[in-house]
Amino acid sequence: MNYQDTVSWMFQQLPMYQNKGNSAFKKDLTNTLKLSKHIGEPHERFKSIHVAGTNGKGSTSHMLASVLQEAGYKVGLYTSPHLKDFRERIRINGNVVSKQFVIGFIKRNKSFLETDNLSFFEMTVGMAFDYFAKQEVDIAVIEVGLGGRLDSTNIITPELSVITNIGFDHMQMLGDTLEKIAAEKAGIIKQNIPVVIGETQTETEAVFKAKAKVKDSEIYFADQLVKHTLESDLKGSYQIHNIKTVLQSVEVLQHSGYKISETQLKKGLLNVMKNTSLQGRWQVLQTQPKIICDTAHNKEGLSCVMRQLQAEIFNVLHLVFGVVNDKDLHSIMPLLPKNATYYFCKPDVQRGLDVEALRSVFARNGLIGKSYNSVNEALNKAKANATKDDLIYVGGSTFVVAEII
Repeated sequence: MNYQDTVSWMFQQLPMYQNKGNSAFKKDLTNTLKLSKHIGEPHERFKSIHVAGTNGKGSTSHMLASVLQEAGYKVGLYTSPHLKDFRERIRINGNVVSKQFVIGFIKRNKSFLETDNLSFFEMTVGMAFDYFAKQEVDIAVIEVGLGGRLDSTNIITPELSVITNIGFDHMQMLGDTLEKIAAEKAGIIKQNIPVVIGETQTETEAVFKAKAKVKDSEIYFADQLVKHTLESDLKGSYQIHNIKTVLQSVEVLQHSGYKISETQLKKGLLNVMKNTSLQGRWQVLQTQPKIICDTAHNKEGLSCVMRQLQAEIFNVLHLVFGVVNDKDLHSIMPLLPKNATYYFCKPDVQRGLDVEALRSVFARNGLIGKSYNSVNEALNKAKANATKDDLIYVGGSTFVVAEII
């Protein structure tokens, strides 16, 4: 199999959350542990930082990786989902895993993966851990895929656990209260391993403190402890929370013996996109008219982004918008501006919500627009309609953004 065949085969294996939604969520770590044993427990051969949270875990992971790179470490970075190419999920010092490694890993382990019915996510985590071990990274930043406690990444014992915040997303799998969701994320807190919590929330603070106490883990609430922040090249106003989380995390790492100077910290935060190739976070695609895209896709994420959008100066606001079919539209409706022209589209994944269904729900809530056959068609129409003083925003789903960057 060539690279394209290999990736297609992986996508067809037991459900891929990116496409399918909840049916891809597995309720235990048995398969991951089996695969890890089969390939020689690679996760035991490199140090790691484990990052969970409803919003901000991707940005925080990339920031941490960038800072550690600037400090001279060889840094693995595992994140999900990818935007354009599967290999974006597995990087070392910003460079994606080679096509040859992807092909070779599947070829070597294909019969095992088939016999044991491993899911797309399980085999991807195994591949990442194998790659980091073989490449002898100094440390890897590992972003949780979904939840924490039962996520395939949760076989590692990291140097540090990080939980950015808790919001309402993936409730079908993680629970319908913030406390329940926090309990799932708290599953990454390990015995005697420090944990940084990004944002203190009334409903979740006690959950994290209780778990940390049971695990004898030092717990740090970044928003309570960090008084001064630094600039980043990630310009979303919501990044302030992630920057504080990173600053607190770096302080804990420094206490553990990691050598990171103030200059390296500043440079790391200012060069996240250059060092890690992160995209889709309040990303300005062009000016005149200004086009901004952002992967925010749930209530908490969108409320931050919409506040920042309203602070922009423009004549007319054009919103190119699409979602996946398990999104709670009623929780995000009140956040979206009524005084805007909407261009509805369906992201090109199985989970994409039918565009007419989306348009009719929005219309019932006074948000008016037309539907289009693809994200690009919707964006092109918005561009055709916009004057140079207008603003076009593209978002609603990671997968909408993926199609236009």
